[in-house]
Amino acid sequence: MDLQTLTYIIVGLSFALYIGIAIWSRAANTGEFYVAGKGVHPIANGMATAADWMSAASFISMAGLIAFLGYGGSVYLMGWTGGYVLLATLLAPYLRKYGKFTVPQFIGGRYYSKSASLVAIICLIFISFTYVAGQMRGVGIVFSRFLEVDIVTGLVVGMGVVFIYAVLGGMKGITYTQVAQYCVLIFAYTVPAVFIALQMTGEFMPQIAFGSTLTDGSGYMLERLNQVVTDLGFIEYTKGPKSTIDVFFITLALMVGTAGLPHVIVRFFTVPKVRDARSSAGWALVFIALLYTTAPAVGAMARMNLTDTIQTGQVGTVTGNIEYSKRPEWMKRWEPTGLLKFTDKNGDGRIQYYNDKNPTFAKNAEENYGWKGNELKVDRDIMVLANPEIAGLPDWVIALVAAGGIAAALSTAAGLLLVISAAISHDLLKGILVPNISEKSELLAGRMAAAVAICIAGYLGYNPPGFVAQVVAFAFGLAASSLFPAILMGIFSKRINREGAIAGMLVGLIFTMGYIIYFKGVFIEPMASNVPANWLFGISPEGIGGVGMILNFATAFLISSITKAPPQEVQDMVEEIRIPRGSGAATGH
Repeated sequence: MDLQTLTYIIVGLSFALYIGIAIWSRAANTGEFYVAGKGVHPIANGMATAADWMSAASFISMAGLIAFLGYGGSVYLMGWTGGYVLLATLLAPYLRKYGKFTVPQFIGGRYYSKSASLVAIICLIFISFTYVAGQMRGVGIVFSRFLEVDIVTGLVVGMGVVFIYAVLGGMKGITYTQVAQYCVLIFAYTVPAVFIALQMTGEFMPQIAFGSTLTDGSGYMLERLNQVVTDLGFIEYTKGPKSTIDVFFITLALMVGTAGLPHVIVRFFTVPKVRDARSSAGWALVFIALLYTTAPAVGAMARMNLTDTIQTGQVGTVTGNIEYSKRPEWMKRWEPTGLLKFTDKNGDGRIQYYNDKNPTFAKNAEENYGWKGNELKVDRDIMVLANPEIAGLPDWVIALVAAGGIAAALSTAAGLLLVISAAISHDLLKGILVPNISEKSELLAGRMAAAVAICIAGYLGYNPPGFVAQVVAFAFGLAASSLFPAILMGIFSKRINREGAIAGMLVGLIFTMGYIIYFKGVFIEPMASNVPANWLFGISPEGIGGVGMILNFATAFLISSITKAPPQEVQDMVEEIRIPRGSGAATGH
């Protein structure tokens, strides 16, 4: 059976599973549509949370980043996992005790203001649509390669599947679908990693293989990889290209952004008790760790395999001329997607791939190898998907990876779309514009909002503002600079009032979004001066959310200190949220 047929079968079976679960768990009321009736078991919720959060960025893009950035890619590992510690200890149990459906509801109630709720809705929509753009791009990448269709067709198919189980099942359907998607994605991620680890080092566990010796006797994997990449003019794999301050702020933005992501926070409203919210966060971290401890090994093995495959060198002579090995079959399969491109600039038939940003090395390559510029362009988002093909693994493993990549992208996309739907139908429509709307009309409005959001998400997937992990990092920065401070101060500070919270959210959001737009050219042409030297304090757009968060905190405290304190009942509510005992809901008894 050929690869395409296998892929259609495995991906088709996974789609049938997701749709079947959605039909089985169809939401019958707004409680089930928004928070799954608050009846999800903590372990199941932890698994669903892991799938919700381990998006296309985690499955498709993170190991690709690590493959090309080496040590510099570790900021994504540290930030995206560290955020769950903050979430479990500082936010999840308190928000669950508050007991409402959504983040804008909490902010509107805590800051006794519909205006605060409206600002939170705006922040949430910006964050969610930025995030979902990365997910839909991931869907397009997987479909365009493995189902051999154009990206538009792939996006339409993905949108259709999400429409069925998100619009029909709501949070109840999404939750149990995400449990299935987690099983698919973690199996699809670890199986090829085990195969390649055995192939390269003889070790079964990728985490151990990462620091083991290679079977060809060339030494430890990381030592060999350092030698390989430096021979091509790149920085050592175990050294990061980023400055210390940029590493710090990217990690900070990703950590607090994780804790402030609305589609993750809403998961802790789906469990029965407050203690279950904390337990869910712990289980989610365990399930996430299975993938995140594997990712560094996957990235290193992918970089090694890529380099060994393309830098094959001389294989013989023909009539006195050097004959170089032809480009491998896996490259030919990826080239039609446009995500990998080989241009033989000097006509020698050899793939020459060096660091063209290293002028000394470039000059040496030109003199010794007739180099006329890099001949290979590789989109880092393809590395996890292409790695099994590069390593020559069986077709069923390659097809499994395709199903896993789609599961990762669709699970997060569904969660984000439901958050957008709830923000529009529950927070904006019922909470502000039409308070007396019936439950049936609100449920219909939620489904209509989800349908419109899916269409917008598809467009953003076709025209994304960057590669998957980069787009997701922007979303985390927006969450860190806008929602996280408002939620944290709302729980732990009785003095922060509505004026301070609103001003803080707006300052954080506008500053961070403006910085990203200016330097990344999301909505305007990139500036000619778009180089690290012009970054504020040397902080990249991926890390600027940390600065936005500081500005949010500072603005909120300053404005609150010169305006009237919150009403006494609000201060009492803040005190009550933090009390660990005194009610059955707080203790779980």
